[in-house]
Amino acid sequence: MELTKETTKIIDNMSYRELLSKWRSAPSGDPWFQGETGTYWENRMNELRATPAGQKEHIRASKSIGWGR
Repeated sequence: MELTKETTKIIDNMSYRELLSKWRSAPSGDPWFQGETGTYWENRMNELRATPAGQKEHIRASKSIGWGR
């Protein structure tokens, strides 16, 4: 999926939990995770996780989401 100003804004306004939830629950081949947009999504998640509280937030979000969704 081509990265646009609109898709960048959507991704930037999502919390880490929202990003992780969609990442885990999206069907295979979801266009949000393809091409430039997929790369941007992954980089944004990595950026948030690299903050001082990022690892704790990842664990908290991961536990709240689970794998069953």
